[in-house]
Amino acid sequence: MALSVQIAIYVIAIPLQCLILNVMRAGAWRSYPFVFLYVLVDLLTNLLEMGPNLAQSVGYGVGLRQWSMLYWVDEQIIQATLFLLVISLIYRATLDLRPRRTLVAGLIFGSILVASLSALAHYDPDLTLGKWMTRWTRDMNFCAAILDLGLWAILLRARKKDYRLLMIAGALGLQFTAGAVGQALRDLSPAVVGFTSYLIVCANLGCLYIWWQTFRVPARRAVPY
Repeated sequence: MALSVQIAIYVIAIPLQCLILNVMRAGAWRSYPFVFLYVLVDLLTNLLEMGPNLAQSVGYGVGLRQWSMLYWVDEQIIQATLFLLVISLIYRATLDLRPRRTLVAGLIFGSILVASLSALAHYDPDLTLGKWMTRWTRDMNFCAAILDLGLWAILLRARKKDYRLLMIAGALGLQFTAGAVGQALRDLSPAVVGFTSYLIVCANLGCLYIWWQTFRVPARRAVPY
């Protein structure tokens, strides 16, 4: 990815993340603490990676292996936070479901199990870190997309429509789908790495923008149908 494009991404993403955190301070963070946590973690990892990433792009700073390690450690943190976020949204959407805690416990256990099995299946000391981690990230995005689809099904079936939650889940679905498709295409052919990078980044920025607009508008009261 061109250096100018990377700079532009940081210039767009970091202010958007700050704007979301700022509008959520008014009270939305209490209702959506894991959205706030995810955006905060995403902001901190962006700030942590920005210097080494840009330096690596122009041939200075840390070596490729060190940069790869930093990137993928941050990616694991982001993926864990995203799963917690989706599970928290499912918990919020199932207020009328009696065994909510059992459901959430099962989702957490299942997520850890899938992540562990995926890592075991794809880890290969003969492959580069980026190669097998790309496959792991693809699996995580695919599983997260399934969870988000289940969340959407719950929200659409609800008698009272929570439009803010629908927008949050919809933006996440866009991000997860682009992540799963992009990582899958990268694994198939290195020739499309550039295209998939733009696809994933645009989806992530789109998710942030939708969230910013969603939290800027006062929450609408749930409408019964």
